[in-house]
Amino acid sequence: MGIYFYKNLKALKTHFKTIVVSDIHLGTKGSKAKEIARFLKLYSCENLILNGDIIDGWQLKKSGSWKRKHTRFFNRILKMIEQDNTKVYYLRGNHDDFLDQILPLTIGNLSIQQDMIYESCGKKYFITHGDVFDSVTSHFRWIAYVGDIGYTFLLWLNRQVNYYRRKKGLPYYSLSQYVKGKVKKAVSYIDNFEEELAKFAQSKGCDGIICGHIHKAENREIDGIEYLNSGDWVETMSALAEDYDGNWQLIYYNEIDFKRKSSEEQGDDTPSKLIPREAYKIVAFKPFSQDSDFNKLL
Repeated sequence: MGIYFYKNLKALKTHFKTIVVSDIHLGTKGSKAKEIARFLKLYSCENLILNGDIIDGWQLKKSGSWKRKHTRFFNRILKMIEQDNTKVYYLRGNHDDFLDQILPLTIGNLSIQQDMIYESCGKKYFITHGDVFDSVTSHFRWIAYVGDIGYTFLLWLNRQVNYYRRKKGLPYYSLSQYVKGKVKKAVSYIDNFEEELAKFAQSKGCDGIICGHIHKAENREIDGIEYLNSGDWVETMSALAEDYDGNWQLIYYNEIDFKRKSSEEQGDDTPSKLIPREAYKIVAFKPFSQDSDFNKLL
């Protein structure tokens, strides 16, 4: 009976077909490693896509440091592979560009690659971190490093501001998002970034584009193309999730009712809520060739 209850309890976890997360920036003070590990304990999936900037190699070379909580994130990933047979795809971002030395690499259910095309429910999505569509990070790397220093300072200042806000019982406030929203050039840059990605997806015959990089979660349509951005795990703490009907949604960590989720898992062990594995649809993945028209477009 105990084993039977454990199996039911495990199956009652919210299960998605695919989850996409990006911009965790492990190795930095601002990384919400504990939160995303907790998130992935609550939500299981058949496919997990780590869409770039998971490890912040830039900061680790400078003032960053690797903590135990950062290692725990990868322990959670390994458990998902072992216990749930989750297929994990780690796509390279600009902050973890050290992966260039080993990709493409596949070990069991773990695949490390540049980008990919994802096919599901009759639709095709191009998945990329997005930095290759950013002229600053692609062609003016020194400016990108300067910008990274400025963003790091904003995050430090943001922690000080929110420390005092918490003491006064006030909600979290994103200083960097406020600055981005007020600077017209930043708003224009984001709009251009999103439009360029949508155009590229259309040129490849894809129905949608999934990216990260700019730390701005989004789920909208641009000229008939689904534009999906998973946000980040520094401030927004958001992820993209796809159900078995091909519907995508944004999940925000701060909006999750963990108490209710816990009571749901503990309060019902009936088999009626179980979803048989045979009913799951098969997802087709294939890596995107770097020798194709992609490089010509850039």
